[in-house]
Amino acid sequence: MPVKCTQSIVVIDYDGGNLASAARAVEEAARLSSIAVTVEITNDPVRVREADRIVLPGQGAFADCAGGLNAVPDLLSALNAAVEGGTPFLGICVGMQLMAERGFEHGETRGLGWISGEIAPMEAPGLRLPQMGWNQLSLSRAHPLTEGLGSRPHGYFVHSYALTGASADHLLATTDYGGAVPAMVAHRNRAGTQFHVEKSQSVGLKILANFLQWTPGGEA
Repeated sequence: MPVKCTQSIVVIDYDGGNLASAARAVEEAARLSSIAVTVEITNDPVRVREADRIVLPGQGAFADCAGGLNAVPDLLSALNAAVEGGTPFLGICVGMQLMAERGFEHGETRGLGWISGEIAPMEAPGLRLPQMGWNQLSLSRAHPLTEGLGSRPHGYFVHSYALTGASADHLLATTDYGGAVPAMVAHRNRAGTQFHVEKSQSVGLKILANFLQWTPGGEA
């Protein structure tokens, strides 16, 4: 059933890039699914705390994006408070990577610690890095965010660092690039995609629509 009330969606602005594209994709997913939303790009901690759902895009280096979050007074504490309070969260690309315990791009940097594991250089012998382009997703388990993706969903990837050491309970999908690479994660009300949903056409829009209708409950 489509969500009938108007939801406030915050796309966090922390100089992480791709903000407008992510916001437009959320709006398009909502339109296609007849979901009423208002989408706001902001770094205002008050707006983050008040949001019905939070999207954290990201492109660039882990350390730079983490530094951008920490540079805005009270933004990180507002994000943590909102998510700890149950607000559904979606991280995109580096936004997903920041959910991990730490990252090793441009030195060791502390992550949000919402999922197990760390962000390390990809091991892809004989393959070009960064991984750039379309690649198939292999779904690891059933989850509301992956409903309706079809038998051979593809996402658009641009990255040379990836999540390692993640708990199997946190993995929703992997992709094959010299081995299994985590592509989607979820834990309680927190989820993320290593690929760019805003560039992944119908698959990305379906994931975003699922996110807008997601009521986290008994999921791991």
